[in-house]
Amino acid sequence: MSGDEPTDELTLTTVAPANGGSCIARHDGRVVFVRYALPGETVRARLVGDRGSYWNADAVEILEPSPDRIDSLCPIAGVDGAGCCDLAFADPAAVRRIKGAVVANQLARLGGYRWREEADAAAEPVGDQGATGWRTRVRLDTAADGRAGFHRYHSAELVHRLDCAQLPPGMVDGLAERRWPPQSAVHVVLDDDGHRHVVVAGAQGSGQRTTAVEGDYEAVQRVGDRTWRVPATAFWQAHRDAPALYSALITQWAHLQPGMTAWDLYGGAGVFAAALARGVGSGGRVLTVDTSRGASRAARAALADLDNVSVRTDSVRRALAAQPARADVAVLDPPRTGAGREVIDLLAAAGVPRIIHIGCEAASFARDVGLYRKHGYDVEELRVYDSFPLTHHVECVAVLQRPAEA
Repeated sequence: MSGDEPTDELTLTTVAPANGGSCIARHDGRVVFVRYALPGETVRARLVGDRGSYWNADAVEILEPSPDRIDSLCPIAGVDGAGCCDLAFADPAAVRRIKGAVVANQLARLGGYRWREEADAAAEPVGDQGATGWRTRVRLDTAADGRAGFHRYHSAELVHRLDCAQLPPGMVDGLAERRWPPQSAVHVVLDDDGHRHVVVAGAQGSGQRTTAVEGDYEAVQRVGDRTWRVPATAFWQAHRDAPALYSALITQWAHLQPGMTAWDLYGGAGVFAAALARGVGSGGRVLTVDTSRGASRAARAALADLDNVSVRTDSVRRALAAQPARADVAVLDPPRTGAGREVIDLLAAAGVPRIIHIGCEAASFARDVGLYRKHGYDVEELRVYDSFPLTHHVECVAVLQRPAEA
């Protein structure tokens, strides 16, 4: 599509939300995925991608707006701005309904499981922070001139304004004016003591050392009465209220008894391992596994007083293949791509009767649910959380139970 072809812009009416933040429209029988639009809107859309069977487009003018459309809550996001808050123009309650509908659709299509009717589904809010100021960790990338910024959507180009609405006041103050090593990553953490940590890491193979330029390399994070010191470059839940919420949910859903064995897979710094350790007691056993050396070091330090917890730095696949006995409960929090067939096959072969599976991408989560169901697992509980307000991202948590005769 060249810039002077009249078909580069279309007037479209959107129908339903799609996974990934777009809405579905149709033109001459072809599906068009339109970003920056809401269901039921008529928009002028600029075509940005031809995938053969479908097109991608950006809504550049709203001709007939949805009643759920509001002034954008993020000053830097939008079709010509940063890709940080791709649903900042929608009422937060409407965003939760959209996310619930998307998850219900993906579960039905890819998982063969009917959770709820799409019209009745909605994600639940996390904590009482609201839609803005909820993020505790953010990564900025730097351009060739050393200026930090956020990427435009699916682009290497950066937007150098840093006042994203996800960030609490003061989190990135002064960082836009500084010059950083080119093509580096600037990790910023506002920890649970209210201290800011700024760590610069070079691209892989650059030879640049990872350096704390403000605060420390490790940030203080707390869940309940336990404290972690987690590298600024390692994984920690982005929403400030998510770790406590998920830990409480796992404690409630694990149904552990003293002496049982539990696995915490893709365990990061071991937050869920701490919750599981309380359930199995001193006579039980918890294994937490993650590939990140930094996260594993944080887990070993934070859980050093728990003799019933073992920390392993390895892939989940290798760790499962090496286990001599099954667990009574397994908790999985895989990356966005999901756990996948090989890992789920290993869990089923090990005979793990109860699994708590967390997923941060609706399609991957739905596919994983479908794989469990093919092994005879039933969905006992399923919750969907708006853990990433202003964005299309969502967190899903399911309990999969295998009947005793399966």
